[in-house]
Amino acid sequence: MDDLDNPIHAALRTLHHGIAMQAGVALRYPSAYAPFFAVPDETSDVDESLDALVAPVETVYLLGVAPKKVRDAKMHAFAPLAQMVCDAPLPSIDGPPIMPLGIDHRDDVLALTAVVYPHYFRPRTMEMGRYFGIYEGGQLAAMIGERLGSTTTREISAVCTSPDCNGRGYARRLMAYLTNDLIASNIQPFLHVSHENERAKEMYERIGFRLRRDIGFWSLRHER
Repeated sequence: MDDLDNPIHAALRTLHHGIAMQAGVALRYPSAYAPFFAVPDETSDVDESLDALVAPVETVYLLGVAPKKVRDAKMHAFAPLAQMVCDAPLPSIDGPPIMPLGIDHRDDVLALTAVVYPHYFRPRTMEMGRYFGIYEGGQLAAMIGERLGSTTTREISAVCTSPDCNGRGYARRLMAYLTNDLIASNIQPFLHVSHENERAKEMYERIGFRLRRDIGFWSLRHER
């Protein structure tokens, strides 16, 4: 199986093995990083793993691969996401300076993601990869980051623009900046987007990303 077909599991085996939590065959991120859980294949027995890794009534999310059977848990299948990749450098977009975002910018990042990208960003998500942003008038106007990945792939995530700054091309500028940096390092950029988010999906297609596949997306709530 290609790493991109089971991206959470691939990331926890490779890029993020140092923070991975494991019980049996199941892996997950600590909740302060991301609410993501993974198994190697759909035949995986996760009943005992859930007790060890997932708190009672906690919800975690799986991408690409989910177990066929679970006990003491409720699994919900969302509509598949579009998994998109980029194979060639993108045209650069002129604009304000792009700066790395670190611990000193955490409050600004959490404030922006709380408004624009609230569901999966956690207090330590920024430690999963590099983050970059554009400031305008002392405000974090737009940002982008890396989340999942492996030795040869990296997921572009948290592409956010403040509602006050929409329409200025900041997302396209950040996308080109990070995508081109990854390609120059022989790393395959990829991302996930809902088919219902037509505006974002069309923007990614227009700048040079292509659909690799539709990928399954599930929530799993531990009922015990």
